[in-house]
Amino acid sequence: MPLFDRAALAAELVRDEGERLKVYRCTAGKRTIGVGRNLDDVGISAQETRDLGITLASCIATGITRSQSRALLDNDIARCEADLDRRLRWWRTLDAVRQRILLNMCFNLGIGSLLGFVNTLAMVKAGRYADAAVNMLKSRWAGQVGKRADRLSTMMRTGAA
Repeated sequence: MPLFDRAALAAELVRDEGERLKVYRCTAGKRTIGVGRNLDDVGISAQETRDLGITLASCIATGITRSQSRALLDNDIARCEADLDRRLRWWRTLDAVRQRILLNMCFNLGIGSLLGFVNTLAMVKAGRYADAAVNMLKSRWAGQVGKRADRLSTMMRTGAA
């Protein structure tokens, strides 16, 4: 069972999401910090407060450091892994590049919206990667994220990063 390259995924997410150490409003109007951490829906967990010394209030008031941002990113990647493990148990059977694609999409969309890609996910599960890549580009999501969708679709089609 291939294991995705966590450092490569983190670098891709920083490129795709950007990284801001002060709170900003994302395109959906949610308070966000770091590498796409949605403060309104995800917030800051009690464990993150203990480990990182931050709270939702402190993030809003003063922002976070780069190391705190990267720790939140690591936690968000772990949450996406757990979501995929619960909802798409077969994802771990994919090659490492395609695992990263599903993680990237889960990070961006959330597991609920990713599961809405019913046909695309069925194609991925069946190994029909070229068809899945075409389907990805036909989605509303592709129009919203532009170059990110182009990159992920190419990776899906070719299996190369």
